[in-house]
Amino acid sequence: MKLKETFITYTAAGEHTMVATEGFSGVVRSNKTAAFIIEALKKPTTLEKIVDAMAEKYDAPREVLEKDVAEVLAQLRSIGAVED
Repeated sequence: MKLKETFITYTAAGEHTMVATEGFSGVVRSNKTAAFIIEALKKPTTLEKIVDAMAEKYDAPREVLEKDVAEVLAQLRSIGAVED
C-alpha cells in the first residue's frame, strides 16, 4: 500500500497537514502518530512494516500500535488517500 500521489503533505508550525490535488476536497490535520504513518506511506509498505517502525520509535505494546495503525489506515482509505 502507498499514499496516493494526489495527496500532498507538509508540516508548518509543528502541525502535519495533508491536502488532495484531486478528488477529496478538504484538509487533513494529523497528530504525531498519524503523521508518522502518513510519512511511512510515502513509499510502498505494509501494515506490518509500519507497526515495526513504530515499535522502534514508541514505547507502546504492539497490540496498541497495530490498532492505531489500522484505525489511521481505515480513515485514510475512507477519503481515498491510500492505494493498495
